[in-house]
Amino acid sequence: MTHQEILKKVKWKDLKNLSPKEMLIENNLTIPWFVISIGLAYKGYYLLALPFSAFFFLTGLRQVHNGFHNSLGTNRFLTWLSMYLNSMLMMVSIHAFKFTHMRHHKYTMTEQDHEGRSAGMTWYGAILYGPVHMFLIHKVTLQLANRNYRRNVILEMLSIAAMVFAAFYFRLHFVMYHMAVMLVGEFLISFFAVWTVHHDTHDQPEFARTQREGWKNLITFGMLYHLEHHLFPAVPTIKMPELARRIDEALPELEKKKTF
Repeated sequence: MTHQEILKKVKWKDLKNLSPKEMLIENNLTIPWFVISIGLAYKGYYLLALPFSAFFFLTGLRQVHNGFHNSLGTNRFLTWLSMYLNSMLMMVSIHAFKFTHMRHHKYTMTEQDHEGRSAGMTWYGAILYGPVHMFLIHKVTLQLANRNYRRNVILEMLSIAAMVFAAFYFRLHFVMYHMAVMLVGEFLISFFAVWTVHHDTHDQPEFARTQREGWKNLITFGMLYHLEHHLFPAVPTIKMPELARRIDEALPELEKKKTF
């Protein structure tokens, strides 16, 4: 069954719309985790802060990913602002990741899909590839993207550099802690956000892996509904459980490979 046939069989366009409550959730999901993690780090409780930092990183991924696809329910400027602020908080240019992510959807698992390269590696190879992945994302965007993308990437990188300088100049140890944890998270992106959802799918690259178990989706904030996302990228993360239900109802025969 082709992608176009699936689009015709599943009712999905109404899922693009967010209620005010859903919009507030998607745009503010990161705030409590960040406030608690940075508060604990400020007090010097770094081990206690660590799980909250991890959850901030995961919710940040969810937020910027929805921003990539204009699925936050906000206007263009607020979506841009969310991505800019998250660039500084997550220690990477989010617009660089947006550029390569959109190419990932267009050229899934081909030579032009720079984001998806780790999917063909072993699991430990994907982990070791992490720092290269992060560097490559920025390099490719600066080389191939249009002027607007490049301008945003440069602005975000300069803002990150200014934050790093301030943290070390003023000896803000809680900020240094946050930056270090975010960098570790970014180094693991090629494993958690690429390999887990795309490994062993090269025969049908448009059909990514997915995760349906409740507790696993709870701790990953619904980010592993990847089959559903590749088939219907405009649907916000908060609507993925309902989209999964509709896919199962309309296409019970569709193979669903698990992430873990």
